[in-house]
Amino acid sequence: VQLQASGGGLVQAGGSLRLSCTASGRTLSSYSVAWFRQAPGKEREFVATIYWSGDTTSYADSIKGRFSISRDNAKNTVYLEMNSLRPEDTATYYCAAVRILTVNMDQASAYDYWGQGTLVTVSS
Repeated sequence: VQLQASGGGLVQAGGSLRLSCTASGRTLSSYSVAWFRQAPGKEREFVATIYWSGDTTSYADSIKGRFSISRDNAKNTVYLEMNSLRPEDTATYYCAAVRILTVNMDQASAYDYWGQGTLVTVSS
């Protein structure tokens, strides 16, 4: 499956953005999908994941209550709604997918397929 992340941009602190991760090649409904982010000079970190069934989600503590992950299988797309953005949310955001669930769904190593990333910049 090929993943395309989009929706990044420049936003002021307190603003909102919605990122999209659209799949091609195969239907995304059989895959669990996550968002990770990587700021300059820092390691890639987990943001959120949604299981293939859509009924289970998990979030990093740093974004809990501000970000929301959802999926629209009819559109083969997973979304990351980001509200109350902070300058520390500035990063390149990547979506990733995997068919088989593991116990470490917050680890990048759990995912087999990755999108190219979309840059989010939050100004203060």
